[in-house]
Amino acid sequence: MPRRLAAALAAVLVFAAGCAEKPGFTATLSDPVNVDLSWPDDDPDVAGRIVEYTTDPNGEYTILQFVPPRQTTYRHPDLIPETRFYYRIRPFYGQVSAAITVSGPSVPGVSGPAVPLRGGDSNAAPAGFRAEPAEEEMVRFSWADRSSDEDGFLVEIKKPGAAEFLPIEVSDAGTTSAGLATMPGEEGSSYRLRAFYYGPASPVLDRTTGKAAE
Repeated sequence: MPRRLAAALAAVLVFAAGCAEKPGFTATLSDPVNVDLSWPDDDPDVAGRIVEYTTDPNGEYTILQFVPPRQTTYRHPDLIPETRFYYRIRPFYGQVSAAITVSGPSVPGVSGPAVPLRGGDSNAAPAGFRAEPAEEEMVRFSWADRSSDEDGFLVEIKKPGAAEFLPIEVSDAGTTSAGLATMPGEEGSSYRLRAFYYGPASPVLDRTTGKAAE
């Protein structure tokens, strides 16, 4: 899956599938082709949130971004004019590994059967997480899957001088490796890995973009 999950003044508000808006979750057409999403920081236990959209209310949603727990806004920019976009957010939770650097020591594995994430057991965190340099300015991650019910794994990065870890790469449930291209400014970063599961999705908001500027 791609690493970076990436990106009127008159608006039409429709509630999808008869849902009412979640209090505090808003979608605002800030200009004809940009939608600004915001939501409350109302869950102290959340590991982060996933922002998704679709143009087909009966189709699959596309991931825009995994965001860290205290982030409460997201801009979806440069949209197709005169098109209806549907949005939802989902919280995610889960256990995280110890932080490492590229070529740093691996975390000792934990013996025993896999355990469910939803029970809050720290043994559900990925074990043996390791980051090694690879060809073409890549980093290769590997780990042992210690959870029995994850929805996926999320690599998080803390760049030198940064205050917190940010989600950067997602892998499917049951996987034990991932590759990531390093970008300028990421040399010397710390990484950690989170086994995660999704909480319930918000009700859906939609906005219709305006005409493109002439």
